Amino acid sequence: MTDASGRSHASSGRFITLEGGEGAGKSTQIARLKSWLEGRGRTVVATREPGGSPGAEMIRKLLVEGPVERWDGTTEALLHFAARREHLRSTVWPALMRGDWVLSDRFADSTLAYQGYGHGVDRGIFDQLYKVAVGDFRPDLTLILDLPIETGLLRAAARRGTETRYESLPRDFHARVRSGFLEIANQDPKRCMVIDATGSIDSIAAAIAGAASERLGA
Repeated sequence: MTDASGRSHASSGRFITLEGGEGAGKSTQIARLKSWLEGRGRTVVATREPGGSPGAEMIRKLLVEGPVERWDGTTEALLHFAARREHLRSTVWPALMRGDWVLSDRFADSTLAYQGYGHGVDRGIFDQLYKVAVGDFRPDLTLILDLPIETGLLRAAARRGTETRYESLPRDFHARVRSGFLEIANQDPKRCMVIDATGSIDSIAAAIAGAASERLGA
């Protein structure tokens, strides 16, 4: 693994990302996966995007709070990658170098799904930003929690706080996001696995643990 400057990040650590639309249950499942991995002797860091480090958390507030029309898709993508670079530099890469396993609630696939497929930002812009901010680094495993849009939005509304900017976007936006995640998984099956998120918390957790065991020998 190398970062954007070409420095090596080879280690025994693993980077697992959980992706999906609004209300998919990523935070709950990260907590379950963290506990499962720790029970198998792993040291685990749970984090999130946007956020995961002090500087990135400041950018998060700009993205997830406030009116929908605050930013256009390109501005959002720029902000996400700025937060991502800070998150990697401050949290993810140091943990991997220690040999920790890192679990992130969202990563770059969310930017491609939301700003690319959702808002129509050109894929070339995404690829350029990824190269600058992230380099050759990729998750070892990406688990995409998939469920019907209406189900996810109802779940998101039930836990509604101040971070409502994305879930307030129209249904057709969320339909494009869901299709985007499924297309991302289809294009990169070695890294990605789609998890049916319509079942019980326990059944989803079991599927995720099975994927981590099968793909990474967790």
